[in-house]
Amino acid sequence: MRRCCSGDGGSDEVLDASTLSYSTRVKWFVICFASGILCSILGTALLFLPNGTKLFAVFYTLGNLAALSSTCFLMGPLKQLKRMFEPTRLIATCVMLLCLILTLCAVFWWGKKGLAIIFCILQFLAMTWYSISYIPFARDAVMKVFTSCLS
Repeated sequence: MRRCCSGDGGSDEVLDASTLSYSTRVKWFVICFASGILCSILGTALLFLPNGTKLFAVFYTLGNLAALSSTCFLMGPLKQLKRMFEPTRLIATCVMLLCLILTLCAVFWWGKKGLAIIFCILQFLAMTWYSISYIPFARDAVMKVFTSCLS
């Protein structure tokens, strides 16, 4: 384990993913990401139960948060936050976070099930757009496909 040499009492070490071994980081990434997928699938299954919209919204949102948080184990929370708010990801990140909040507002405060489902769809689209931003030229390829399909 690496020791922190800064004079701030070790806060850099706590917030740096490199303090964990590579295998530990990968294990926790897989656990967190798989939990996120499981929550999203469970939420989708609960949607078809009577009054399952609230459970769907909660589990789907928790699943997306877990999947998003899983990358903190690979690169560390501070680096993750910095990369989330880079100009290339800023809009996708803001839309995704806003839709996470609006999904829960729609189902718990406004009582609008249809709106909650729309926000979950927008969560999925924003999360997908955010995720492919880490793959070189993936966004360009997606845009080309959509442009060629529409023309």
